[in-house]
Amino acid sequence: MPVPLAPYPTPPAPFTPPNGVQSQLVCSGCRNVLAYPHGATSVCCAVCNAVTTVPPPGTEMAQLVCGGCHTHLMYMRGATSVQCSCCHTVNLALEANQVAHVNCGNCRTLLMYQYGARSVKCAVCNFVTSVGASTSTEQKFNN
Repeated sequence: MPVPLAPYPTPPAPFTPPNGVQSQLVCSGCRNVLAYPHGATSVCCAVCNAVTTVPPPGTEMAQLVCGGCHTHLMYMRGATSVQCSCCHTVNLALEANQVAHVNCGNCRTLLMYQYGARSVKCAVCNFVTSVGASTSTEQKFNN
């Protein structure tokens, strides 16, 4: 006669903070994105065990990709530059609406690009025009 098996207990539900509020930040050690509950003051990374301090409540954060090593960086909104902790490249931090204009170096078509870019490719003639702070025709606009 078969012996009945006891039912398996249901696994506990994962902890969900009140109202499901979670935020994210980038680990100060391995640069992975970490989720943390509202009210936490620091987060310990499960991958590298680095402890990352949580910014104060109400701090608006922005993100960019490092131009030197392509590491994901987070910074406080309003900063003008961000130094990468991996390769030490200083990245220009831009608001989404900052654009610049330059004339194509070949056909003189007016080109629009993200302010701070090193070069821009013309869609008309495919010429790549170098741009930068020293380019006298570069103009910055906030839309």
